[in-house]
Amino acid sequence: MSMTPTAAPRERLLRAAADLFYAEGSSAVGVERLCRTAGVSKKSMYQLFATKDEVIAESLRVHGPATIAAYFPDPAADLPPRERILYVFARLEENSESPSFHGCPLVNAAIELHNPSHEASMVALSLKKEMESYFLRQAEQLEVADPAFLAAQLVLLFDGCSVRAVMRGEPLAGLALRAAKHLLDTAA
Repeated sequence: MSMTPTAAPRERLLRAAADLFYAEGSSAVGVERLCRTAGVSKKSMYQLFATKDEVIAESLRVHGPATIAAYFPDPAADLPPRERILYVFARLEENSESPSFHGCPLVNAAIELHNPSHEASMVALSLKKEMESYFLRQAEQLEVADPAFLAAQLVLLFDGCSVRAVMRGEPLAGLALRAAKHLLDTAA
């Protein structure tokens, strides 16, 4: 995994961090390896970021929104709210089939850091709240009895299915979609 030399050092560091930390975990990747992969000297890294922890947080801040957005349908797509929700779980099912699927990078970061007040954990939580807000907007359009509760359940389902796929080392094989449909059917 080498970075494009035409990108700025900061961009290369953040891209390398996102890729390496997702694939191997932030504690498994040292600063030397991160810098070597990014094609950036340690001196340059420390001129840009005071600590590796800052790199972790900024990597999530920069690359996390696109990671979450990749699960959502195109906003211009004419899909009813139920299908917008199910789209997220269909994407999760699809992603779980890839050997390079390592779960949700936001959950992974928060678990690995073991510190809810760590800047990267707070970034991860903020992005998870965006996912919950997405589900809430859809649930409100469905006119379910408790849209906020349904949105919270859907995030729990997403995270649980992500973890299950990683722990078992196997695709979800329809489980996420079936469970999401069940939640939607029983919430009405």
